[in-house]
Amino acid sequence: MSGLGKKTVEDIEVKGKRCIVRCDFNVPVKDGVITDDKRIREALKTVKYLKENGAKIILCSHMGRPKGEFNMKYSLAPVAERISELMGCEVVMAKDVIGEDAKAKAAALKDGDILLLENLRFHKEEEKNAPEFAKELASFADIYVNDAFGTAHRAHASTAGIADYLPAVCGYLIQKEIDIMGKALNDPARPFVAILGGAKVSDKIGVIENLIDKVDSLVIGGGMAYTFLKAKGYNIGTSLLEEDKIELAKSLMEKAATKNVNLLLPIDTAINDKFENTDNFSVVDADKMPDGFMGLDIGPKSVELFSETIKNAETVVWNGPMGVFEFEAFAAGTKAIAKAVAESGAISIIGGGDSAAAVEQLGYADKMTHISTGGGASLEFLEGLELPGIAALNDK
Repeated sequence: MSGLGKKTVEDIEVKGKRCIVRCDFNVPVKDGVITDDKRIREALKTVKYLKENGAKIILCSHMGRPKGEFNMKYSLAPVAERISELMGCEVVMAKDVIGEDAKAKAAALKDGDILLLENLRFHKEEEKNAPEFAKELASFADIYVNDAFGTAHRAHASTAGIADYLPAVCGYLIQKEIDIMGKALNDPARPFVAILGGAKVSDKIGVIENLIDKVDSLVIGGGMAYTFLKAKGYNIGTSLLEEDKIELAKSLMEKAATKNVNLLLPIDTAINDKFENTDNFSVVDADKMPDGFMGLDIGPKSVELFSETIKNAETVVWNGPMGVFEFEAFAAGTKAIAKAVAESGAISIIGGGDSAAAVEQLGYADKMTHISTGGGASLEFLEGLELPGIAALNDK
């Protein structure tokens, strides 16, 4: 794994070894039926590799927020069933996590067998990263494999604690995340364009600070743009504003100027007098916002300006929608940017969360180089922070 030099499943002998694999099977389930199995399908490359190489496989994951108690609404049983279907072999389901049933079933595994433990978060010790819980999990296995990038930014028992007791390597999903995102941050093909959106500047401060040293252009849209527009002295009506971040926005704009980073803000905006979906909205120039109105999406001139920059890019990182994407009327900006990124031919990295959902929904997923599997984790990675779940893995 280039950037971080962490050991992967291929760097360790797995034949005949019990491998406990932390996956992200936090999938949406309605009335006991999985409505989207993307995360399960993505995990299978690692599971297949281990099976083909004769490992005894113990899968574990969290699902939802059962608040540290056994709540069968959050059982992983449907996941075991779906993995069985996709793999074409039986996946044994444990009735508990570190209890008698799990222990007996783990002990009975033969080479190539697959066991799924019950939801890790049925134990409050998981999120507390309690050493005794991590130790119990570790006692099932000879090797720990982390393949859950989406939880790598959390120091939980199954993502970090367990690595204190076992040789720890990553699976293919984490390896791919680090390779692709690491290269974009450390050695990008240029021009390198970052597009940041979403509601708040405060969520993205770290990302902006880290990227301002690396990018050629920084495009800012979404609710966070209005704090920047206010910092420029514009009237922003009743748009989303973080009053205490105006000075920061000013200093970031100055920093961009001194570093010759092209910082682009919306030049027009779709407005409405209420926070609601409507066909009856208007578009005004960014510096002509009337009182009593709020900006809810970037306007067509901004789309053109941003798309032009994206078109010339060689690397694009995108995190956060351009407007209130959940309202059809104010989804146009996000849709247009998704299209521009898809058509750019650039190396394109979509950083989890809403941007990933938008890209999937609009059918552009296969046009993107990489869609990150973790919202919060990808943000922290873009901030240049060390993720506990990755730091805990053994170096090559």
